[in-house]
Amino acid sequence: MRQMESIMDPDLDPPLSQPFLDFWNVLDNNVRSIPKEQAELWDPQDLVLGLPDLGDLPLLEELEGAPVAGLGREAPPPDALPTSSIVPSTEDYPGAHGFEVAFQPSGTAKSVTCTYSPVLNKLFCQLARSCPVQVRVTQAPPPGALIRAGAVYKKAEHVAEVVRRCPHHERSAEHSDGVAPAQHLIRVEGNPQAQYCHDETTKRHSVTVPYTPPEVGSDSTTVLYNFMCNSSCMGGMNRRPILAILTLETKSGQLLGRCCFEVRICACPGRDRRTEEENLRNKAATAGGGAKRALKVPADDLPNPKKRVPNSSTEIFTLQIRGRERYEMFKKLNEGLEALDGQEARAEDPGIRSPKPLLKARRAKGLALVSCKKLLVKDESQDSD
Repeated sequence: MRQMESIMDPDLDPPLSQPFLDFWNVLDNNVRSIPKEQAELWDPQDLVLGLPDLGDLPLLEELEGAPVAGLGREAPPPDALPTSSIVPSTEDYPGAHGFEVAFQPSGTAKSVTCTYSPVLNKLFCQLARSCPVQVRVTQAPPPGALIRAGAVYKKAEHVAEVVRRCPHHERSAEHSDGVAPAQHLIRVEGNPQAQYCHDETTKRHSVTVPYTPPEVGSDSTTVLYNFMCNSSCMGGMNRRPILAILTLETKSGQLLGRCCFEVRICACPGRDRRTEEENLRNKAATAGGGAKRALKVPADDLPNPKKRVPNSSTEIFTLQIRGRERYEMFKKLNEGLEALDGQEARAEDPGIRSPKPLLKARRAKGLALVSCKKLLVKDESQDSD
């Protein structure tokens, strides 16, 4: 410390202006103060570099691929690929367990709320109404098996989109049970074990229920499904056809069977089913008979739908009149017309006799004859009045 105080004497220049070597020499713990027996352990190069001898290190080729201590943990392995497909398959697959679905027979009356068409393989149902689906297997699946239900668009240009409810029905509290998410289209009714799933990879929705064996005397298990949005809703399906996919899976997600059918959610299922089946039959009849060009028929050859009436002034009609007064009126009218016809005939041919004898004969019979059919039609309308 005395040496430092002498250095810090104010009469001297500032210590930082001294050479570093002079400042190093005045320190007590410098290298020169180390005893000789310990000085041999120090290497000036090691003091300067602070590194071990490179000759003792392994080669670079030996270090490649080997973990280095103190450099942190090993890099984690890459994430496993997703097991679910982005575009689900829509092909029926009964599998080893003979998985299939069926529906109760129903008609096309306007009062039905759910009806299935075997010809179209299509289910017609109303919004939020129960749709019983019968699940059958020929061999019991392993314990813990699940039945999963989901939806996918039918057409190729829409199949990549997720089927979900329209914004109006999502916000509506009318059919909200507080259990199923508002975005899910398909729900399960009457089963508290139903679980609603959302795939983080594909963003698709589905609902699962545990598989239960059929009751005694039955060959199928019934699951009640509800479809919570109309097919025509804007912002949702928007009149795009959809397919419902039912799969039989193990508890770990292994696929055991698959069944698909088309679904239409509408206001009148019976009417829509009847209309689509008729369109299918007409299309099949047209394809079977072959499309032939209709031959153009000339207008002259077309039959006249109206019955031709012979235009003859000599034809005689009998008219029955109720009431004496009306009879006298028509009789005078008829006599005037007959006289007019006689005058025209004598003007053309002076040799024609007067029609008075004919009128007397008709008057003797008590009949009023009308020679004009148009007058007859007019009189009939008046008589009806």
